[in-house]
Amino acid sequence: MPKLDDKPVQDKRQQIAALPYRAHKGFEVLILTSRETGRWIIPKGWPIKGKTLALSAAREAYEEAGVIGTISEKPIGDYHYHKRKKNGATQLCRVSVYPMLVLEQRRNWPEKKQRITRWVALKEASQLVHEPELKALILNFKL
Repeated sequence: MPKLDDKPVQDKRQQIAALPYRAHKGFEVLILTSRETGRWIIPKGWPIKGKTLALSAAREAYEEAGVIGTISEKPIGDYHYHKRKKNGATQLCRVSVYPMLVLEQRRNWPEKKQRITRWVALKEASQLVHEPELKALILNFKL
């Protein structure tokens, strides 16, 4: 596994993610399961040509979790993870995370039947996701 330090890591790819949040019985964030492994994650994907990184993240949030809202143009930070390719190889990806105030969660959305979504407190979300940098981003998230 490549070591994450000050040296550039070869084959690193840029992805984007939304951190959907709401004030409902306290402050909550939305996590969802990945399609491949069922691990708890936040909505993420590749940047969409012709859209800002933030709007690309908002699009992923809608497609993966059915949420619509106001997304910040400024990320709260980045995390890294190893994306498993179809051939079994892994690729290190950097994911920039954009906070998104959720105004609505639709009843139906493109990937509804492929994922489970769950609103949880920051502490619980940080305990459920696997990537250490993502855990820290969630736990330290403040508006």
